[in-house]
Amino acid sequence: MRVAFVLGTTSGGTGRHVRMLTEGLVRRGHQVLVLGPRSVEEQFSYAGAGAGFVEVAVSDRPHPRNDLRAVLAISRLTRDADVVHAHGLRAGALAALGRRRGLLAVTLHNALTASGFVGFVYGALERIVARRVDRVLVVSPDLGERMTRLGARDVRAAVVPAPPLRPAKRTPQEVRDELRAGERPILLTIARLAQQKGLETLLDVAAGPWEDMAARPLFVVAGEGPRRAELERRIQGEGLPVTLAGNRDDIPDLLGAATAVFTATRWEGQPLSIREALMAGKPVIATSVGGIPEIVGDAGILVPYGDVRGLRTAVRTLLTEPGAAETLAAAASRRGREMPDGDAAVESVLRVYDREDPTG
Repeated sequence: MRVAFVLGTTSGGTGRHVRMLTEGLVRRGHQVLVLGPRSVEEQFSYAGAGAGFVEVAVSDRPHPRNDLRAVLAISRLTRDADVVHAHGLRAGALAALGRRRGLLAVTLHNALTASGFVGFVYGALERIVARRVDRVLVVSPDLGERMTRLGARDVRAAVVPAPPLRPAKRTPQEVRDELRAGERPILLTIARLAQQKGLETLLDVAAGPWEDMAARPLFVVAGEGPRRAELERRIQGEGLPVTLAGNRDDIPDLLGAATAVFTATRWEGQPLSIREALMAGKPVIATSVGGIPEIVGDAGILVPYGDVRGLRTAVRTLLTEPGAAETLAAAASRRGREMPDGDAAVESVLRVYDREDPTG
C-alpha cells in the first residue's frame, strides 16, 4: 500500500504521532511519503524512519497564494497514493482540495478556538473536511459530534498512543531539592505557556486561600511560551506558590517527584502529559474538556473549565482526604497499563484505510 501523510507546522504530539505511524507502516512493508514543512522533517526525521519526504509549505495561518501552491503540490505528489492521510484541519482541507484518487482520511488533533476572521476561515475549512473526506478521525467526542453535524459521513475515534515513559534518572528528593519544594506536595503541569492552557486559572487556584500555609502545594509548570512574562509578573507580584520550570527533558523525573498532575486547560484532545501521568501512576486533577474525561476515567478528579473553587476543592480533597491520593494513584497505574501502544494505533489506521471495513 502507498500511503501519503500530509501535515503542517508542528513541534509536538502531531509530529510524533505521524512518526510513529510511519515507523509502523514501513515495518509492515508499506510505502510511506510525508509531505509537510521542512521544519517537521528536521525535528522528526521521517526519512530516518524509512519514508520519503517532500517539502510542502502547509502553514498554520491562511495565505491564499501559499495555500494554492500547497494544493497543487499535494495533488501532484499524491496522484499515485492509495491513501492520503492528512493531520490537522488546514492540512486536511488542503489535501481535500488537491485530491485526485485514493482514500482520503483526516485526523483532527485540535478544536477550533480562533474567533473573528481567522475563526470564519477555519469554520470554512471544517466544512470542506466534513464534506469531502472519506473518513474523519477525532481525538475527542466533541470533535466527532461537531464533524457529524457538519455532514461528515464516517467519523471515528483516533487511537493516539503515548510513547514509552523512560525511567527517571534522579530521585524524587533530588528533584524536590532543585525545585526548593521543602515538604510541600508538588502539583505538576506540563504545558506550553499559551492562552489555550488556562494558566490564569491555575494561578487563581494557587492563590488560595490555603488554611495551612506551610503545607500549601507548589505548582510547577514545565513548558515555555508567549505568556511567560505575563505569568511571571503576576507570580512575583502576588507571591504565588508557582514555579515556571521552562522546557524540560526530564519529565519522568518531575513526575516521580509530583503528588499529582494538574491542568486547567480550556481544551485538549488526548494530551500526552495526562497519558504520561497515568503511565507514571500519578493522579490527575483536570478540567472536564475535550478528550480528557475519556482518558482519565476514575484516575482523577475532573472539574468544569474555569471553576477555580472546584479545582481548589479538588486539590484539597486529594491532599487531605484520607486514602484519596492512594486510591487515585492505584487507578492511574491501572489506566496507564491500559493505554494503547504504537502497534494498536497502526492496526487502527490500517482498518481505516480498508475501504471494505464496516466499523465506520
